[in-house]
Amino acid sequence: MFVIKHETEAERGNMKKKVTAATLRAAKEQGQPMVWLTAYDAGSARIAEEAGVDVLLVGDSVGMVNLGYDSTIPVTTQDMILHTAAVVRGRKSAWVVCDLPFGSYQQSPEQALATSVQILQQTGCDAIKLEGGTHMAETVRFLSERGIAVVGHIGMTPQSVKHFGSFKTRGSDTDEAQSIYDDALAIAQAGAVALVLECIPADLAEKITDNIGIPTVGIGAGKACDAQVLVWHDVLGLSENTPPFAKPYANLREQAITAISAWADDVRDRT
Repeated sequence: MFVIKHETEAERGNMKKKVTAATLRAAKEQGQPMVWLTAYDAGSARIAEEAGVDVLLVGDSVGMVNLGYDSTIPVTTQDMILHTAAVVRGRKSAWVVCDLPFGSYQQSPEQALATSVQILQQTGCDAIKLEGGTHMAETVRFLSERGIAVVGHIGMTPQSVKHFGSFKTRGSDTDEAQSIYDDALAIAQAGAVALVLECIPADLAEKITDNIGIPTVGIGAGKACDAQVLVWHDVLGLSENTPPFAKPYANLREQAITAISAWADDVRDRT
């Protein structure tokens, strides 16, 4: 015997409509800022959604905040699949984006397609993200034409830290600012569905936001972007060193140390 369960009005009211690429475009058109946050496991995905986060970015930052690396470069495709699949299992309505790790897409559009297909099929995520400007436009177009939702990433690109020599702000001088602006136009025109702007001057980010048709996602790029993203650990005060553009909204690292220390004292005192 089959029992048909009818949802109550309250249950329907608590069900958030699934976020899609169309949701992001509509939000830009309506001037409604969207909230992005990194997540690396099912538990953090559930907490972020309960808090009202729209997009969960499984960043290759997992290498630095969870895996103990000093950069994102050692992160592998299998690392990203493991963490992204966990986030997807934990989400209900958020849009999930997975970073393509260093070396998994730069060789050719065909390599990027193979990596993207593997990640999409094995994780169930909604989009992939790749770093690079004008030189990656052909790859973005290649993926977009084959039905893959691509998020671009320009400005300070962490996978290029060995080339730049630091994680400092990009686009402070006129020539570099123009180059980043050109990158933004190229990635948008190639078919990306959103574009992360990391560590660039606020006026440059505003100019880009006003002149491309896809949503911009700022991280250390001022308040004019269509969305903002931060790393989970930075928002919650879990990082040992928080970047200057990130405001911790809690101090969970200190609270965790205090709590564990108190528990350790109880154990040693046999209390």
